[in-house]
Amino acid sequence: ARRSQSNVSLLFIDLDHFKEVNDTLGHHQGDLLLSQAAQRIQLCIRESDVLGRMGGDEFLVILTGASELAHLGRVAQNIIDAMTTPFSLDNNISYISASIGVASYPSDVDNLESLISAADQAMYVAKERGRNGFSFFTPSMQQEVQERLALANDLREAIHKKQLEIYLQPIVEISTEQIVKAEALIRWNHPRHGMVPPDKFIPIAEETGLIHEIGDLVFHKAAEVMSRWLEIDPHGYCQISVNMSARQFLPSDIGNAWISHLSIINLPANRLVIEITESLLLGEEINIMEKLNRFREAGIEVALDDFGTGYSAMSYLKKFNIDYLKIDRSFVRDLETDQNDRAIAEAIVVMAHKLGLKTIAEGVETEQQKNILAEVGCDYVQGYYFAKPLPVENFLSLVKIKLQ
Repeated sequence: ARRSQSNVSLLFIDLDHFKEVNDTLGHHQGDLLLSQAAQRIQLCIRESDVLGRMGGDEFLVILTGASELAHLGRVAQNIIDAMTTPFSLDNNISYISASIGVASYPSDVDNLESLISAADQAMYVAKERGRNGFSFFTPSMQQEVQERLALANDLREAIHKKQLEIYLQPIVEISTEQIVKAEALIRWNHPRHGMVPPDKFIPIAEETGLIHEIGDLVFHKAAEVMSRWLEIDPHGYCQISVNMSARQFLPSDIGNAWISHLSIINLPANRLVIEITESLLLGEEINIMEKLNRFREAGIEVALDDFGTGYSAMSYLKKFNIDYLKIDRSFVRDLETDQNDRAIAEAIVVMAHKLGLKTIAEGVETEQQKNILAEVGCDYVQGYYFAKPLPVENFLSLVKIKLQ
């Protein structure tokens, strides 16, 4: 390109959620998905363009003689659109998306190494903007990447120095309006930047593997708070739920470690609920079923989070031992004005009760939403109408007040 004074552009493609699919379905299906993804990308580019795999779930496309942003944007969007069609992997259906960074020589950089780095940086910006999109390289992105690396280092230090803490959001029983459950949520009060939103540091934790240490931290703190809650209300049937991602759940023997800890501190296992997402149930069924059964045999209950927004195969509810369905906030937000949302919420509640499951509605912000959910038979509600996530001491104080 330098000799011929022509343009070269690079698309850096990362498959969103591939690691989750690979962890849950196994490497064979992961390889099938990569092969199918490569075929779809190939159909979106010219014969003169070059497709290569960087490793893992990352691909590069080299486009020669192409520098117009409109053309590059069309190619990137075509690849993104091609990934939205479900992938058929043996007997499983998987869903992924793509985040793409775009950089060009010589308009953006003056050498090959910088071209790859620039496209990589642009790809991370696309991810931070919500994934399933593309971004063109700009000089300011170098600073954003450096900030991201700095945040990852700060997160390691925060774990080491115990700067992370949990907040608890009350879950209220509709029939009694008593706080009977709570969801433990991780919070990071950065010494320089203040409160860092979870959606900013959790993806970094997932990518770096720090999610395992964070998950253990949340669990141990939740167990400690649960013990204190029982001292306040020894006769109440209260529970605290903790979230588990696919990366936490599958690669390790975390279940036995948690169960053992509960036994050591003499906390009944049925005081803990683990929240999982629908994507976790896409994994190898026997393996997941064994692990869920291990939790439930110990007394730990299982909640399926954000129900209705993911894969939502009804067969999962039949095959796996689930105790609670958490109705996603997207079905609660417009309950007062949208009859379809009310119908969906009611259908979820009826189906859950027929299967012997309890329901928890998320994102409840008004009294009218609560009343509608009560009318359709929902069991529990969670949201800012009752309380936002609270620091531990504030939460326990609220519990004491409600008991008086």
